[in-house]
Amino acid sequence: MKVKLKWLYKGKKTDELVLESDWTTQDTMEHLIKDIEKTGRVKTLVVIDEMSNEWTVKEFGKLKSTIEQAPHDPVVYFDGGFDRTTRTAGLGVVIYYKENQMSYRLRTNRFIDSMETNNEAEYAALHYAVLQLQEMGVHHLPCTFKGDAQGIIKQLLGEWPCYEENLNKWLDRIEHRLAELGIKPDYEVINRKDNKEADWLAGQALKRVDIHSKKELG
Repeated sequence: MKVKLKWLYKGKKTDELVLESDWTTQDTMEHLIKDIEKTGRVKTLVVIDEMSNEWTVKEFGKLKSTIEQAPHDPVVYFDGGFDRTTRTAGLGVVIYYKENQMSYRLRTNRFIDSMETNNEAEYAALHYAVLQLQEMGVHHLPCTFKGDAQGIIKQLLGEWPCYEENLNKWLDRIEHRLAELGIKPDYEVINRKDNKEADWLAGQALKRVDIHSKKELG
């Protein structure tokens, strides 16, 4: 989760000024705070996170330690495969995240024996991804969701209307679950070639090949 700094500065020949930094990493913020405090011209320092929470320097130190020990900075790739003949679906999800200063990748899929359309399969895949985040213990953090179904992403962003009743139910279900978890979603449309991991997992699910693996990336 990125953070930014807001501080009250008082120079020798200036009035008090409220200054604000750009968004940066938590590690960079630690160094920035130390550098600014060395000037001796700072009256107050407030750290702001992407969830709009404000923290004192002491609170930020505790927050950083807590966040690092739990899954954080999640980036989710999702894809739904659909078989028109059998009306079945395969859901593929890949989650990249950090925990205890290490990077990990979670890959998982699921077979669904009753589905109406490919679009519904895409929504089901995203819902499955959110459930995986919940199982991982991810909450009250920003999260990036990437998929190659432009129409679905546009509907999630509120840029395109969703007229199908069954898709609206999935949309409501996803938004409700995200709100419960306190997850702030950021949706991004990507090319199919950039979503090949999730696509492969969805394809394997349609073949009834279950996959659930976690890999340390370093």
